Amino acid sequence: MRLTLFVGILLLSLAAVTDAQTAGSQSSIAAADTRTERVPVPEPTPEAVSYYRSGNVLWVITNVWGLLIPSLILFAGVSARLRTWAQRLGRKWFFTIGLYFIAFTVIVFLVDLPLSYYQGYVRQHDYGLSNQTFGKWTQDQVTGLIIGIIGGVLFLWVPYLLLRKSPRRWWLYTGLLAIPFIVMVSLIQPIWIDPLFNTFGPMKDKALEADILRLAERAGIEGSRVYEVAKSEDTNAVNAYVAGVGTTKRIVLWDTILAKLNREQLLVVMGHEMGHYVLGHIWKLILIMSALIIGALYAVHRTSGWMIARYRDRFGFSELSDVASLPLIIVLFSLASLVVTPVALAVQRHFEHEADRFGLEITQDNYAAATAFVKLQQENLGMPRPGRLYKWWRASHPPLGDRIDFSNDYRPWETNQPLVYVDYFRGQ
Repeated sequence: MRLTLFVGILLLSLAAVTDAQTAGSQSSIAAADTRTERVPVPEPTPEAVSYYRSGNVLWVITNVWGLLIPSLILFAGVSARLRTWAQRLGRKWFFTIGLYFIAFTVIVFLVDLPLSYYQGYVRQHDYGLSNQTFGKWTQDQVTGLIIGIIGGVLFLWVPYLLLRKSPRRWWLYTGLLAIPFIVMVSLIQPIWIDPLFNTFGPMKDKALEADILRLAERAGIEGSRVYEVAKSEDTNAVNAYVAGVGTTKRIVLWDTILAKLNREQLLVVMGHEMGHYVLGHIWKLILIMSALIIGALYAVHRTSGWMIARYRDRFGFSELSDVASLPLIIVLFSLASLVVTPVALAVQRHFEHEADRFGLEITQDNYAAATAFVKLQQENLGMPRPGRLYKWWRASHPPLGDRIDFSNDYRPWETNQPLVYVDYFRGQ
């Protein structure tokens, strides 16, 4: 279970945009006559099919577990007892909320630990997708726990204050206040949070760095810095992204992607990631997700009163503004989120498709794009044509098979047709 406050869930949505994964393997540049050929979509390997199917089962288990644990804490009266303990120790309202959140978070973290260990460590090693040591995995888990506690202690009082001051409109104000919160996090995350997990340094390949910066200038992204991240200590997967806003804007490449992709593939990948930034996907997604989350919070508002009226004796509280209601809010919000998830993912897939188009138009290298997606499928055990339910509830990106086909077919510059994003390019 991911223990997340409603404002924290927004960050997961934002990360889905900025962390668009693309992969490949080290290969020589193909001869000119082969680069015009259509790149076929490979059939998934038996191991990829197993990873896909077991992943679907694990997704169901994780979601059920994420509802079950806070429900048990709620109905068993544990939440009310934690609240009483926090009141006795903290005395003042603000400290009561902070102490309650710390205790609640640690309990859920410990209960979740076996499932988190299997999902994030054992399973990834079994399928050859991770080379992270147990010590590093443990360190990252503890670091994430500490960050979550600090964030909760600093900001959890806001929705509970709104619940007290405006019990009829708290859901609206909380959703609106989540927008500046996410903007703030997007400013500090590249500088203060991400380096807690991995080492960020300058690009070692200065020629490639110069190529990336030239591409960024063509995309209208000026003043960027390029960072290489030592991610190979954790994973065999690959990633590259553009993060931050204003003075914190930066282009980030994992060392795994630098080792597995050739220059042309890397530039197409960076063109895709720059497309997210130039097309304003981060800001658009924040606004769209905020609207969806406001709707989910409204569902919490409408259903929580009935739940409290019926089970107040078991819950140990009679008002949603009581901090002991946190597991109830988590459960109801999670259920509402499952309903709106297909909409949120559809928006994200649309943005990913736009970024694919942007990357193709700025590089005009169909072969590099198609082969990069092929390598993503091969090395990350991807399914080129996942099922419809997977697409609706799990896929933040278009199916790899569709992305390979689009990379093969989208060539407006060959027939003198106008480019969709030509106005964004400089020096064109």
